[in-house]
Amino acid sequence: MPKRATWVAWFMVAIFVACHGLGFPLSVANGTFQRQPGFFLALLLGFTAFMIVGAVIVAHRPSNTIGWIFSAIGLLWATGTLALGYAEYTYVTRPGSLPGAVLAAWYAWWWLPVFALIFVFTLLLFPTGRLLSARWRPVAVLATVGIAAIIVLGALQPTLRLQNEGYAVRNPIGLNGVPDPEEGALGAVLFGVLAFCAIAAVASVVLRFRRSQGAERQQLKWFTYAALLAILFQVVPTPLPAGVVSDVLFGLSIVFIPVSAGVAILRYRLYDIDRLINRTLVYGLLTAILGLGYAGTVLVLGQLFGGVGAEPPSWAVAGATLAVAA
Repeated sequence: MPKRATWVAWFMVAIFVACHGLGFPLSVANGTFQRQPGFFLALLLGFTAFMIVGAVIVAHRPSNTIGWIFSAIGLLWATGTLALGYAEYTYVTRPGSLPGAVLAAWYAWWWLPVFALIFVFTLLLFPTGRLLSARWRPVAVLATVGIAAIIVLGALQPTLRLQNEGYAVRNPIGLNGVPDPEEGALGAVLFGVLAFCAIAAVASVVLRFRRSQGAERQQLKWFTYAALLAILFQVVPTPLPAGVVSDVLFGLSIVFIPVSAGVAILRYRLYDIDRLINRTLVYGLLTAILGLGYAGTVLVLGQLFGGVGAEPPSWAVAGATLAVAA
């Protein structure tokens, strides 16, 4: 089984690379990459990390469901972006140039399982690949039913819409009268079910952490640490202007989530997490103190020697910079 799992794992990586190799030229031809290069690179970094880490876990721990979940996340993103680019190229960029565009447009539901796998099933099953107890099985079943219902309703819509293009495509298997899962009361209920399952999954992580001991607690520390860093990157304002650099850094913060999960599951340098958390807190606090000290020094000197509301003198800025550096 381990040898077969290794072959399967790297075969999935090959599919991921092939899909991206075909999809990237389409995104360039469609102008999608040129419009948002930073966002594209951020997604590429994040989902590539899920794909690679998932393959490594599958190869070394095939019995752990998390590896298969990460691999499925990477494959869904790769095939989904390829299908989206293919449909946009055939219907918008060069109409009628490629066959099978209806099937590519129909595949637009791919992002829903990605949402469920990341925010529900990964949280429910990490790090052992099993539920905390049988009491959490209804949450997994409810999330599966909700996702399946949204996918079926979306797949049976009479028209298929290309994302961000406003282009409608006739669905050959569509049925008139099928409610749109993204609109109306039924859609609100289904997405509310998914939101409830995601909140319940977070609660299961908290409860698992409280009950954990030894190696499992260290595993949960790795995953929680990475998730908090990604959240803080979004919540805490940074001095970097919006653009490619900030988007790539956000992508790197996402990369740390599957990487930390891989470290936790494979138990490579597992107990280094305590040192990592300690240094993060120390250097983070030190950086905040230095930043506040710099701002306060420049402000005070500017008020004393430049007047209220005036620009601080250049020597005050230079002096504060040297003091912080020292």
